[in-house]
Amino acid sequence: MDHSATHLPADIEKIAGTLEVSSRSTSADVSEPIAPIPVPPKLHKWNQRIESLSGLEARGITRVLPEERHGASVMGYIQMALLWFSANISANNLAVGFLGPLLFGLGFLDSAMCAVFGILVGSAATAYMSIWGAQSGNRTMIVARYFMGYWPAKLTCLLNMVLMIGYGIIDCIIGGQILSAVSGGTMTVVVGIIIVALTSWVVAVFGMAIFHIYERWAWIPQVIVLFILVGSAGPSFDANLQNTVEGAAVTAGRLSFFSLQLSVPVSWAAASSDFYVYYPESTKKWKVFLMTMTGLTLSFTFVNMIGIGLASGVASNDAWKAANDISSGALILAGYGPLKGFGKFCGVIVALGVISNNIPGTYASALGGQVLGRYGKMIPRYLWVCVIVLIYFVCAVAGRNNLFDILQNFVALMGYWVMIFVSIVLEEHLLFRRRTGFDWTAWEDKKRLPLGIAALTAFLVGWAGAIIGMYQHWYMGPVAAKVGGGGADIGVWLGCAFALVLFPPLRYLELKKFGR
Repeated sequence: MDHSATHLPADIEKIAGTLEVSSRSTSADVSEPIAPIPVPPKLHKWNQRIESLSGLEARGITRVLPEERHGASVMGYIQMALLWFSANISANNLAVGFLGPLLFGLGFLDSAMCAVFGILVGSAATAYMSIWGAQSGNRTMIVARYFMGYWPAKLTCLLNMVLMIGYGIIDCIIGGQILSAVSGGTMTVVVGIIIVALTSWVVAVFGMAIFHIYERWAWIPQVIVLFILVGSAGPSFDANLQNTVEGAAVTAGRLSFFSLQLSVPVSWAAASSDFYVYYPESTKKWKVFLMTMTGLTLSFTFVNMIGIGLASGVASNDAWKAANDISSGALILAGYGPLKGFGKFCGVIVALGVISNNIPGTYASALGGQVLGRYGKMIPRYLWVCVIVLIYFVCAVAGRNNLFDILQNFVALMGYWVMIFVSIVLEEHLLFRRRTGFDWTAWEDKKRLPLGIAALTAFLVGWAGAIIGMYQHWYMGPVAAKVGGGGADIGVWLGCAFALVLFPPLRYLELKKFGR
């Protein structure tokens, strides 16, 4: 996608952003506009000056009308794959691969198989959710209103903000750990966290145009240094590593690691449409799905195989074992050990790569703040970015010594609700909207959107299923405890099953009673 295709003419964006501060809708297609909220003149003037900065995206959650979008192009479709590939060939995703051998006791082959198939399932769910951006011109959490209802969609929006902030915490910690390891401890992890958070803040504040340019090129140095890592550390990878657990514990470990690997790519599902709203309505759904799927699966598979390889060598490589005892970032840097000074330079590039992963999450989370309500919408997108970055910076500093616990517990926990949400969207789409379609002009009209009684009920019951099937350090569900002798995480599967069974009859009754 060329530079001109990543943003709208300045006058359109600035007008949209100015009106959103006073919470008026810029879309003439909303039948019941929301009453404006008075804004002090000085604050309004100050906001206009900031939004007039060259390259800054002023638009927030206002629907992008068909006439405001750029044209379709081959490069535009390629950019879809590049966006996701660039965002996910990062050290935080590499560290997830560590958990197969080091936490669940799986061998190289079992870890690799669970990772590959888990990534495929999770990526497919996110690719499916990405098709709505170009079709509707709405952000993902606005699209959620058509499936969850106007008010219940605020719950999924809040959960998505927590999810994106959580990944921001992980990105900052792993980046800080690597930078600290490169410096030999002279730079603290906190300083590294500041570098990652500050750079993410700058790009996310300016928005879509700068974001697409950054992601278009950021993958190149990452791919180079990761291939160098394979060449440097590859001789110590133990492809013959066997499971260190036996019997039912092997099945439990496979199921838990598969679910964890699924949870990472699917975490983008509730934000994936955000980055396609400037594409034309004529954009082919299957092309969006295919390009998104390609970018996700290639990136996640690549880094996870490296992570599993590094983890497989810990048992036989004393230097790697010592590094792993320090931090995940130190283990990654230990892989560059034979390269000495050049290896440290590569480590810096890897550490900075987490910024590519952090930017889209920060951007999506800031948009979520506006979806929460009229007062949230009154706050400009760039201010929400500042708030989000500050939150995950503080949390990363506080949790910098507990990365493995954050990875295992947080990532899996968030995967539960996203898969339940995707299940509801899929059924509403295929069972109830396949013929009637959607009126995308009603994005802010409560009277034309679903009530969401069926969706909310199925969502909450699905969560109940996830709770009884979850397996975490701090809690083990009664059903999870019966799997594999020592327990296994089946929360995502029980949650989806409960929601899939309950939603159709409830939605049928809701439509029959209320007609929407």
